[in-house]
Amino acid sequence: MARPAIRADGLVKWFGEGDAKTYAVRGVTFDAYFGELLYIVGPSGSGKTTLLSMISGILRPNSGTVHVEDIEVWSLPPDRIADFRLKTVGFVFQDYHLFPRLTTVENVAIPLILKKRDWNDSIGEAMHYLEIVGLKERAHLPPVKLSTGEQQRVAIARAMVSRPDILIFDEPTASLDGTTGRRILEFVKKEILTQDRCIVIVTHDNRIFEYADRILKMEDGHLVGIEKGEVE
Repeated sequence: MARPAIRADGLVKWFGEGDAKTYAVRGVTFDAYFGELLYIVGPSGSGKTTLLSMISGILRPNSGTVHVEDIEVWSLPPDRIADFRLKTVGFVFQDYHLFPRLTTVENVAIPLILKKRDWNDSIGEAMHYLEIVGLKERAHLPPVKLSTGEQQRVAIARAMVSRPDILIFDEPTASLDGTTGRRILEFVKKEILTQDRCIVIVTHDNRIFEYADRILKMEDGHLVGIEKGEVE
């Protein structure tokens, strides 16, 4: 039986109070497993990104628990949660979060530098992942000189560079052409996904559904269905 990487139990998140209270996630429970490429799909506003933020230690739920590798994430003190995010989770944000004053390769190297890796080793590893996403020749440009699709590929390379146990992607191919998107997902599936790593992807892109092991469907904050086979 596959080993659970993430166990989400009864997650609830709302914003605002009183008459302005709006529920984004309503009692979602699911497991994600090591060795699995899990997709979360659903219409805009269904709670997908909020759910990702809770399981990755970014957004605290109003109720429910998240266990990652047997660690109850939201029971940790704030400094431990920050350390958890740095060491355990790689996150590709939908709006990239690139630093405008750094070069492309420096942006990719940030997770390694924060882990106090040697500068030259960090840059070398970052260059390797830029080559994988097809941006080696753009390594020394600032993000403002890149197209939207190129910036997204930089964010993907940055999430992969420290080889975290959990990779979480929020719409990783939304700004990419079909060929580039499939090439990145093929690489992720063949080279990044291992029996000791779990990858969770939120996407609307049905061009890449074929790469998923399971697909969780969300609607109005609820988990409403699971497609494809269970992980063995």
